[in-house]
Amino acid sequence: MKVGLRIDVDTYRGTRQGVPRLCDRLAKHGVCATFFFSVGPDNMGRHIWRLLRPAFLMKMLRSKAGSLYGWDILLRGTFWPGPNIGEKCADVIRATANAGHEVGLHAWDHHAWQARLDTMDGVAIRRNLTRGTESLTRIMDRPPTCSAAPSWKCNDTVLREQLAHPFAFNSDCRGSSVFLPVVDGHALPRPQVPVTLPTYDEVIGRNGVSDANYNEFLFARLRPDSLNVLTIHAEVEGLARETLFEEFIRLCAAKNVVFVPLGNLVTDGPPPVQAPMVRGSVPGRDGWVACQGAA
Repeated sequence: MKVGLRIDVDTYRGTRQGVPRLCDRLAKHGVCATFFFSVGPDNMGRHIWRLLRPAFLMKMLRSKAGSLYGWDILLRGTFWPGPNIGEKCADVIRATANAGHEVGLHAWDHHAWQARLDTMDGVAIRRNLTRGTESLTRIMDRPPTCSAAPSWKCNDTVLREQLAHPFAFNSDCRGSSVFLPVVDGHALPRPQVPVTLPTYDEVIGRNGVSDANYNEFLFARLRPDSLNVLTIHAEVEGLARETLFEEFIRLCAAKNVVFVPLGNLVTDGPPPVQAPMVRGSVPGRDGWVACQGAA
C-alpha cells in the first residue's frame, strides 16, 4: 500500500529547524516525500487576530498551540515585518531538493493567501504564484514541479492561473482520487492530487484522539484500494511531534506501507477522473476548504 507524503512548510522556523530534522529522519528510513515551501515573508503571527473567531480559538486551545508551534511562530510578523524565508533559508530548500525529494511551491506569503484569497483577482493571484515560482527557481536552479495552495484555499481563478507555470500537478484540495479539475465545463490538463487523510491539528483532542493513540487512529484510515495522501507540517511533525511521526513511519514499515512523493501517485496511478472543485469543510478545521466535487 502506498501513501503519498506531503510536507507543508509554512514558516521561517519550520524551514530552518523542522525541515532538516525531517530530512534526516526520512533519510534514515529511506523515505522520499513532496515538500511544499513558503518562500516569501513569514507573517503567520497575524493569524492571532483569528482568535476572535470561536472555532479558531477552540482549535488553538484543543491542539495546545503554544507548546505545539512555539510562540515565535504564533507571533511572527504580528508587530514587525516577518523574515523572507526564501532568502534566509535558501540553503535548506536547496539541500532538500538535492536530497532527492520532490519540491513544490506552497506560497509566496502564506498568511496573505489564506486570509485574502476571497478578495484576490487574477492579477493578484498571478503575482503571488509568479513571485513564489521565481524564488524557488533561483534557489534550486530549476523550477518547482508542483504547487499546493495554503490551507487548501483554491478556486477556479487559481486553477486557471496555475496553467502559466511549469507545474506537472497540483495539490490544492481535499478529496478521494487524482482528478482533472473541471472549470467552465472543460477539464484542465493539470491533475489534482487531493489530501485524503486528516492532519494532526484537525483531530488531536477530538473524539478521544490523543498522542497516545494518534498513530493507530491515522493508520486505521489508510485504504489499500484507494488514494492515500497524508499532509504533515514541518512546524509540527518536524519539531514538537517528530518522535511521534517517526513512530508512525515505523508502524507503516512493519505493515508494508510505503511512503512516496505525490508525483508517483500521478504517474503510477489509474487515469484521473474529471471533477469540479467546490467549497466544503473539514471537521476540526476553521473556515472553508476546496474539495473534490462529484465526478
